[in-house]
Amino acid sequence: MEKIWLKSYPPGVPHDVQPEQYRSVAHLLEESFRKHASSPFSVCMDQWMTYGELDRRSAALGAYLQSLGLEPGARVAIMLPNIPQFGVTMAAVLRAGYTCVNVNPLYTARELEHQLKDSGATAIVILENFAHTLAEVIDHTAVKHVVMASMGDLLGFWFGKWITFAVRHLAKMVPAYDLPLSNGRKVVTFKKALSLGEHKSLAPSQATLDSIAFLQYTGGTTGLSKGAVLTHRNIVAATLQAEAWFTPALSKVGDLSKANSIAALPLYHIFALTLCLLAIRQGSSLTLIPNPRDIPKFVAELKKRPFHMLPAVNTLFNALLQNPQFKTLDFSHLCVSQAGGMAASEGTAKQLQKVTGSTMIEGWGMSETCAIGTNNPVISTTFSGNIGLPLPGIDIAIKDDEGNSLPQGESGEICIRGPNVMVGYYNQPEENAKAFTPDGFMRTGDIGIMDPQGYTRIIDRKKDMILVSGFNV
Repeated sequence: MEKIWLKSYPPGVPHDVQPEQYRSVAHLLEESFRKHASSPFSVCMDQWMTYGELDRRSAALGAYLQSLGLEPGARVAIMLPNIPQFGVTMAAVLRAGYTCVNVNPLYTARELEHQLKDSGATAIVILENFAHTLAEVIDHTAVKHVVMASMGDLLGFWFGKWITFAVRHLAKMVPAYDLPLSNGRKVVTFKKALSLGEHKSLAPSQATLDSIAFLQYTGGTTGLSKGAVLTHRNIVAATLQAEAWFTPALSKVGDLSKANSIAALPLYHIFALTLCLLAIRQGSSLTLIPNPRDIPKFVAELKKRPFHMLPAVNTLFNALLQNPQFKTLDFSHLCVSQAGGMAASEGTAKQLQKVTGSTMIEGWGMSETCAIGTNNPVISTTFSGNIGLPLPGIDIAIKDDEGNSLPQGESGEICIRGPNVMVGYYNQPEENAKAFTPDGFMRTGDIGIMDPQGYTRIIDRKKDMILVSGFNV
């Protein structure tokens, strides 16, 4: 097929990516940990963690998980907000050779039970604030090992103790819970798991590019979410695609280890997760925002240090623009204002450009595509209103109901193929048969048109959407 979009690529953006340069996601992570050991990885509530500390802590937690005797590829659920424990846990699970199952901490007991049962998760790392939900359903699941995190675990000794005390006793954000310990189930604190793991050695992961890295759950009109099977190849490819696409805008930073991305969108969501992995690949840092709904605190955090990348959904950009203090920030370092997760509006984009001088860059993607499938060039100076061009290595075709490609300019279903596209839904053979065309494209359910320059515009939705915590899924 003719890739008409390649002629619209910004200078320097490659036409393809090579995920085969890595054996697995763990290989990518460990390379970056060694290369950037002394550089900051994240800051949360003014408490910094370096890549070296991320390396040591994730190795310790990974070794602890291995000591539990979990089988290779075992599913480990992660039910954490944007706090330092998330990055440590994600890296630990992947380095230990297991599969990450990201869970929305705001899930109801019914939603959590479905995801734990469907994935077959045998272990979970969870913030104690949400343990009461787990307690309701754990007996109906295969979970045998619980690692219980507290808010202040990785926020320094005294400050961390104060934060945990404040969350538990002043804000009263930890409802009472009683986790049943029947059937050999074990509960250990996050800090205890780290201390136990520090005395063990992490066995190298045996995962390959074709092993499952994540089961990323996505909603459906049935009300039951499906697990998109994302392999190590999918995740590495998506990370390299994001790097290729965003580098032209970030090049003005110079030393990318000095770049600071704002992690306000939940890291359990594939869009934010991919941008987190991009930061790790580049050796840049993340400012973790545990509760972006508290706009005054969020803006106060933005004021503390220069930031270069601001990913958000349209509603979050809107909320920031309504805050008077946001308009007083120094935006001189801002390279990319990336919109995703939901449709971006022209009104919000115009206001953002007026206030920050930064163009809102809109993209499109799904859990099934490891976040970004198409994106507008990050050096664009005007908001386009379309979803942009396919990223390197991705093919987009507009097809009819029978799977035939339509002539350029005709509307049809947007279908996508590439190294970032899931291999299928977990244990859903009937869904998988419907999800892919005979020539290997995944049907997205979005109706769109591609123009002569390769830009795609969504004009309708073939199947209904539902809203989960503010995201279209």
